[in-house]
Amino acid sequence: MGDDISLVRSRKVTGTGEGLVSHAGLVWLAEVADGVGLTEGFVDATSELEWRKHRPGRSLAQLVLALADGADCVSDLAGLRDQQALFGTVPSHPTAWRTFDRLGPSELRGIDAAINAARSKAWAAGAAPTDELFIADFDATIVRTRADKQDARPTYKRTYGHHPLVAMNVETHEILAMTLRPGNAGSNTAADHVVLLDEVLTGLPFKPTPLEITDADNTDEGDSGDERGLRAVLVRSDAAGATHWFAEHCRTTQCRFSFGYQIAGTVRDALLLVDEDDWTPALNSNGKPRANAQIVELTHLVELGTWPEGTRLIVRREQPHPGAQLSLFDSVNGYRHQAVITDQTGTPAALELRHRQRARAEQVIRDAKACGLDNLPFDCVVNNTIWTKLVTAAVNLLAWAKRLTLTGALRRATPKTIRYRLLHIAGRVNTRRLDLDRHWPWTTTLTAALDQLHTLLRPPTVTTS
Repeated sequence: MGDDISLVRSRKVTGTGEGLVSHAGLVWLAEVADGVGLTEGFVDATSELEWRKHRPGRSLAQLVLALADGADCVSDLAGLRDQQALFGTVPSHPTAWRTFDRLGPSELRGIDAAINAARSKAWAAGAAPTDELFIADFDATIVRTRADKQDARPTYKRTYGHHPLVAMNVETHEILAMTLRPGNAGSNTAADHVVLLDEVLTGLPFKPTPLEITDADNTDEGDSGDERGLRAVLVRSDAAGATHWFAEHCRTTQCRFSFGYQIAGTVRDALLLVDEDDWTPALNSNGKPRANAQIVELTHLVELGTWPEGTRLIVRREQPHPGAQLSLFDSVNGYRHQAVITDQTGTPAALELRHRQRARAEQVIRDAKACGLDNLPFDCVVNNTIWTKLVTAAVNLLAWAKRLTLTGALRRATPKTIRYRLLHIAGRVNTRRLDLDRHWPWTTTLTAALDQLHTLLRPPTVTTS
């Protein structure tokens, strides 16, 4: 077979190479983890645990690296363990498993604190969101597992597994907090949303700006001893978050809210009272009118007295795309209707556009599943909870690394793209050097990212050239 049609150029294959590593780009993520203090934070969180050869905190940090590199179970630590020249000593599968079994409530709180502290340092170095309004998106997802795992239950999708609730920021592509729930947990369980919001606000390096509302009794100035700065915060969710308790808690914690709202009978009746001239064009992300989509505000036509003061109801109608699921009301009118309930000020079209952009939260959940969330490897729910915290750290580590050191399209690249282009670069390890493949098209990108990282954080580094 000629070389012009064969899949590989003919050559002799030997096993005599020395000092070679295939995932050399992981030094970039490892140095980000060290530079923002994530590794040190994990070590401090587990400092009370006895150890012989492997520090428990360092082992957890190594597993975060593996998850960012595509691992979906504890045994995938072999990807680091088999390259000790680059990563040093890495625990065996049984040792890593026992590390999980030794972690208790104190260590779990320490892991959360370590992730939050690392976020603060990464944001201070340049990874912080730039939008004036900080948006925390809430969404739930299904993780399919075996039925014999603790808390595995039937889900609304007729599968078996868990139903974690995730809070995230789509601008930075970070997970702010996550709670692991049984598979039969309700999508609109207000208590879960309230607890998760408190966890999010505790971990942020700023406090929500006090709201300017008429009823001063509903405001809470917060702890006067908290020296964090102030920033406007919006809590955004689909209709699952549209509960009175969650809305009131947003108001109590000085957050604005924007929730999807069910098109119930009262909304349909109000729509029948709207004149055609009352509909105004919806907006695209560039601020220009959206084709075949219009907006109307129904606040004055629907009773909203049970919601916090200042709540508004906005409805968008749009010609349905082929295959869209329509209600009987939508079918009669020829439009698909979607509603938003919010306490923000501003034009209805701008507020509806802002809420519609929450669709990007699905990308964060997709990346979380690509970093280990799609598989809960333990039978014990506590160990699986620890696993979700490490998944959170892995997603955030990739987000911080991209925002601190990359430019252009790579700053928004998926984990799959980052792994192929940067993390899986081949290299040769010498005594004090790591020589990357000079012919790989993304080598200069990685070395530039490392140089930028050293300028921003100055962590302990290997030499690049």
